[in-house]
Amino acid sequence: MTTSITALYTAHATATGGREGTASTPDGRLSVKLSTPKELGGGGGEGTNPEQLFASGYAACFIGALKFVGGQKKVAVPADASIDASVGIGQIPNGFGLEVTLTVNLPGVPDEAARDLIEAAHVVCPYSNATRGNINVTLIHKAASGEVIVAQ
Repeated sequence: MTTSITALYTAHATATGGREGTASTPDGRLSVKLSTPKELGGGGGEGTNPEQLFASGYAACFIGALKFVGGQKKVAVPADASIDASVGIGQIPNGFGLEVTLTVNLPGVPDEAARDLIEAAHVVCPYSNATRGNINVTLIHKAASGEVIVAQ
């Protein structure tokens, strides 16, 4: 069962030509050429691909979620916080599926507080909510002592 929302903002984009085409928004803020990676049987041209766009969007949205929960918990999310997002695509029994890994870097935030923020952000992030139960999402905290899996 899905939960209805009252949309506060709705994005619009148009793609033509599939993985060897273009994508753009009506306001002109985004206009990209698309190319299929060699690993998926394409020519690996100059354009971006849906997985790169999804990785970028998820990473940016998750930082927004970190800032939101940081405000609630009175923990400052540093301006140089970053997320390295990886989106893999591969075959599943009935077609193709995705997997995501988000490696979260919160410089200066104590490890326990950072892990708490990451877990809380994963609850409120719209991309996390959209993917939960549908694809594997791994959250990694890039701690001072090394990378620590927060959730899988």
